Amino acid sequence: MSNRRRGPVSNRRHLARQQREDIQTRRIIYASLGIIGLVVVLVVYGLIVSRLVEPKQPVASVNGEEILTSEFRARATYERLLLVSQWNSLADLMISFGATDANSAAFFVNQMNQIEFQLDPTTIGRAVLNDLIADRLIRAEAEARGIVVTEEELEKALEEFFSYYGGGPAPTPTLVPTMAPTSTLTPLQMTLTAPTPSPTLTITETATITDTGVLTPTESITDTGVLTETEEDEPVIEATPEITITATPLPTATPYTFDAYQKQYNDYVSTIANMGVSTEDFRYLVESQLYREKVMEILTAEVQPVQDQVWARHILVATEAEALDVIARLNAGEDFATLAAELSTDTASAANGGDLGWFGIGVMVPDFEKVAFNLDIGVISEPVQSQFGWHVIQAIGHEERQLTPDEFQQLKNSIFEEWLTSRRLQSEVQLFDIWADRVPLEPGVPAGGAQALLQQLQVPQLQP
Repeated sequence: MSNRRRGPVSNRRHLARQQREDIQTRRIIYASLGIIGLVVVLVVYGLIVSRLVEPKQPVASVNGEEILTSEFRARATYERLLLVSQWNSLADLMISFGATDANSAAFFVNQMNQIEFQLDPTTIGRAVLNDLIADRLIRAEAEARGIVVTEEELEKALEEFFSYYGGGPAPTPTLVPTMAPTSTLTPLQMTLTAPTPSPTLTITETATITDTGVLTPTESITDTGVLTETEEDEPVIEATPEITITATPLPTATPYTFDAYQKQYNDYVSTIANMGVSTEDFRYLVESQLYREKVMEILTAEVQPVQDQVWARHILVATEAEALDVIARLNAGEDFATLAAELSTDTASAANGGDLGWFGIGVMVPDFEKVAFNLDIGVISEPVQSQFGWHVIQAIGHEERQLTPDEFQQLKNSIFEEWLTSRRLQSEVQLFDIWADRVPLEPGVPAGGAQALLQQLQVPQLQP
């Protein structure tokens, strides 16, 4: 029997298996390359869409003028930056002053919670859209009236934004004494409510330090409500020892130069650019504020610092039956202020006998306001319903009153906002649903917000 020499296995079965393995290997390679290629395509497509397509898609239009995603995102990002900065400042203050006491920490937490609400994508998105729409309406009005913001005005506004005033100190505002409006009360008004007595003055003797370092008596005025007199012609002041005062030299302030301003400006725009807000976006925002101020000035140029106002008091109860009972008791001769303190659920005014003071149009709810402005002095109203309950109102005064500077500015702001609302209703404004998906989510506050910070600082549970 002869021995056959065995060679390499090369039968058909072995070759077929080898071929199948090679085919499977190639398929795996091709599939992997295909997946990698698909991922690359998707990434490139995503970049093209997010960087080139989406920024040019409109989120709204005003009279045919589009508001693009790029502008919307930049403005929303900048608003987030401002809000987050405020949140961080409050957090720092809470850590420094309110971290060990629950009641004091509550103030900071409430403020921080409000900011967190404003940072909600839907909330901040709608607010920014409204601002951008208002910008378009204001700029259109400015163009129609020939109002222009010059480059010099823009540069000056930017310098003031960074507190640069040509190298000199910040301008000191001129303090104009604000005189509270006063009214001459009629006999009827005097009987309705006793006017608040004017405080009288008491002259007392105190000691102050003079330039020589010696304590010397001076007169000071205190508000006590009673005028007192000193029986002695001259006050007797005990001698006091001399006090030597050593003056400590103050450090010399570093001048705020134009170069320092430019550095601060460049650092700021560089910082916000890293978040997606370009220098052009920032300058456009400042320019928009200048247009707003100029248009408001024109639209409110003839507004006078006086306003039709009513002085009223009220008693607020839960039901109409209770209000009718209050009216019956008033008609029977009971005192309004006494009943207000006893029955009114408006605790803030009840402590003052229901007195609401003077107020103008737009301050109170419409149903209350309509009745109050049409009441004769001294007349008790029928029950007036509002979302707060049932009111019994009495008018004490009704006249044109001089406004304080703050009240006058509020009046002009209100008139301007009414104009904006009216102009928007008259305009063709469209909002496109995609805006909700284009709201940026960064920057943001730390995870958990104010509540997480409280736990981290181990602040006791806040009292309700």
